[in-house]
Amino acid sequence: MQELSRYAVGLDIGTTTVRCVVGHREEGTASPTIIGVGEAPNSGMRKGVVVNLVTAAQAVDKALEQAERVSGHQIDGSTISINGNHVLGMSSKGVVAVGSRDHEINEEDLARVEDAATVVQLPANREILDVTPRSFSLDDQDNIRDPIGMNGVRLEVDAYVITALTPNLKNLLKVADMTKTAVHHSVPAGLAAAHAVLTDRQKENGVILIDIGGATTNLAVYDEGDLQHVAVLPVGGVNITNDLAVGLKVDLDIAEKVKLQHAVAVSSARKASDKKVTVKTDSQTYDFDTETIDDVVEARLEEIFDAVNDELKNIGRKANLPGGAILSGGTAQIKGIENYAKEALQLAVKIGKPESFGGVAENISQPQYATAVGLMLMDLDSQNRGNAHRSGDNGSGFSVGKITSSIKGVLGKFHS
Repeated sequence: MQELSRYAVGLDIGTTTVRCVVGHREEGTASPTIIGVGEAPNSGMRKGVVVNLVTAAQAVDKALEQAERVSGHQIDGSTISINGNHVLGMSSKGVVAVGSRDHEINEEDLARVEDAATVVQLPANREILDVTPRSFSLDDQDNIRDPIGMNGVRLEVDAYVITALTPNLKNLLKVADMTKTAVHHSVPAGLAAAHAVLTDRQKENGVILIDIGGATTNLAVYDEGDLQHVAVLPVGGVNITNDLAVGLKVDLDIAEKVKLQHAVAVSSARKASDKKVTVKTDSQTYDFDTETIDDVVEARLEEIFDAVNDELKNIGRKANLPGGAILSGGTAQIKGIENYAKEALQLAVKIGKPESFGGVAENISQPQYATAVGLMLMDLDSQNRGNAHRSGDNGSGFSVGKITSSIKGVLGKFHS
């Protein structure tokens, strides 16, 4: 096997599905080649949070095994997603003295001032996941994008700090450790999806990434090139399935088929003659009125996009993002959802799909793979910076191995 550091792995541990993407970039190439993809259903989580360690670990293991089989390489580490509405963001400032007036700002100064921005009052059960510098001030000069090489005495940073509940993060790390998979970094799912499908131009102009997953909807808002806001809404595609099951008086499997095969976000996406749809199972055929389906789907989408608008209103950007909205996640596949979102948000809307990759890329050119591909790209970026692949370190200051020493033996590696 070639040296692992040449490979990058993104592991999206979603509420309903675990997805794994393995990428490899040759020197001199612009983007990585996708060499492995794996996917498995997950029933060990609820709204982005682990509720059954063993079941979640089994789902992760199946996805890893599939990706290993496709890629021909053993996976022993990855960058993983963290999800759930316990993931919160806030603005924070940090200030440091950097020396005499002729001192040139260097990387060490940036690290110190970013550390200063993390000195915030947090509850004992919450910790910092990510710190994103938005702008710097040097003495009397504000809004500096990159102060490296500039002269000054007092350096200040305006940063966006993302935190998560420690128990939820630890349980996620336990799941990874139970499959003998080292965690290089834990990244909020919305940031990973944004990394895969947003352009620098969109981030500069102002854009919102809306990743509508199975049980959560992740939001990431950018403006002037910087992260402005993150949020996780506890609603997603599963809620549509549940509502269809109640509204159509059928079991969840039939409701899921109705959603995948016949749901539309706007009734105008249907032909005028489509008054009824048919769903077949092994033993039975069901007929449903499209009007009932449309009413159910529209009511749930209205709830989701009203909540998105509330988040945008809170940060003063409702209907005011020239870069528009980019939709990703499995629910972004519902027919006509672009038109629905355009009306609901009063913004330009596009579906975000990971593109421009070689290899087995046809498997990941779908909106539900945005998070896993973004995690893989982040894993690769951190390798290039030379600060990743510290075995067992999630980037938040504690070791997966230490956390899970008490559960060793509960569940071994499922595949050899």
